[in-house]
Amino acid sequence: MGVFTFVCRESGSDWSAKQLKGDLEASTDCTFDLQRKLVQAALSVDSGAVQSSFSYVTPKSAVFQVFLSPLRFVFALITDDPNNKITSLCPIVLEEEKDEESDEDGIGMSLFDDE
Repeated sequence: MGVFTFVCRESGSDWSAKQLKGDLEASTDCTFDLQRKLVQAALSVDSGAVQSSFSYVTPKSAVFQVFLSPLRFVFALITDDPNNKITSLCPIVLEEEKDEESDEDGIGMSLFDDE
């Protein structure tokens, strides 16, 4: 998984960002466009499913992180292959939940039983 951390600063009416450890950078007039440019810059170096986080530190500075997950991990989660270890665990988890729901309080009756 690739993690790209950027320090963002506002100077005048423009926002600029530089990668904390690396050479990627971008600048534009608003934070929304800056985030889009930084995601594209990260995708030019690595590939995968994108998650991001933008947090203001002060009104004129922020930290932006781009997380790129390997696509093979994403595809493993959504596949219907019964031999897939992740999806083969789902029926077991569902069966355990059904068993827990059928258990009563252990007193042999339910609050809603008619006598």
